[in-house]
Amino acid sequence: MRFTFTRLAVAGAALLTAGAAVAHHSTAMFSWGKEVKIASATVERWEWTNPHTFLYVKVGDEEWAFEGMSPNHLGRIGWSKRTLQPGDKISLVYYPLKDGRKGGFDVAVTLPNGQTLKQLSSPTDDPSKTQ
Repeated sequence: MRFTFTRLAVAGAALLTAGAAVAHHSTAMFSWGKEVKIASATVERWEWTNPHTFLYVKVGDEEWAFEGMSPNHLGRIGWSKRTLQPGDKISLVYYPLKDGRKGGFDVAVTLPNGQTLKQLSSPTDDPSKTQ
């Protein structure tokens, strides 16, 4: 009896863990692959949070919001929680939201010093292609 209970408990835990591992939202809300560029934006806020980072900028008088990759992924390709600071003047490339709201998925940011950081790069990419 005890053996059966233990097996059931382990099986239940495995099912719960598997469900949590695949529970993630879709990218269907973005026009994935349709790159749009903003030439001049001012960073309002950079949220280095799990499961995704968020970048809030002003373009003229309008506020925009961009979702990005996880801090874990970004940290492996050169980003940090200090990469963007309020007031930074940047340009960025993004995949727009399908519903027309001002924002989307952050693909790449060009920093004030001219360095471009991409979000979708791999840590095994040639560094000259990700930076």
